[in-house]
Amino acid sequence: MPLVFKKIKYTGLNDKQKEAFNYQKLSAVLADFGLFTIPLRNDWNGADFLAQDCDGKFYKIQLKSRLTFDKKYTDNELYICFRDGENGLWYMYNHADLLREVQDKCNKKIEGSKTWRDNKPYHFPKLDGKLVNLLKDYRIPTTD
Repeated sequence: MPLVFKKIKYTGLNDKQKEAFNYQKLSAVLADFGLFTIPLRNDWNGADFLAQDCDGKFYKIQLKSRLTFDKKYTDNELYICFRDGENGLWYMYNHADLLREVQDKCNKKIEGSKTWRDNKPYHFPKLDGKLVNLLKDYRIPTTD
């Protein structure tokens, strides 16, 4: 009996399923640029997965649902990937580098915030114009 393919609705998935779905989608996008992913079952140094480029360099990557900064990621040479729900574009950034840029260029006081002091993630549910402009350099190009 042939397998019946039925499209799913992302909104109908639970949190673990959404994470797996996003990992698979992002893996396909990164493969177009010679980055091949290796999932990690337990976060390792903050990473959900590793990506290896064609030259053999590895990147530790944390997958998020939105632009996020977290004190626990500051010293890990960690990259964050997220997909903007507004436009469907993927972004990948070095956590420490973009944290400095957002604070300097967008006048966001992340490191001095109560959220930061309480060791909670600082995230942006929606991207304002300054953030969208700053993130242009971190957007993963579409290949369509």
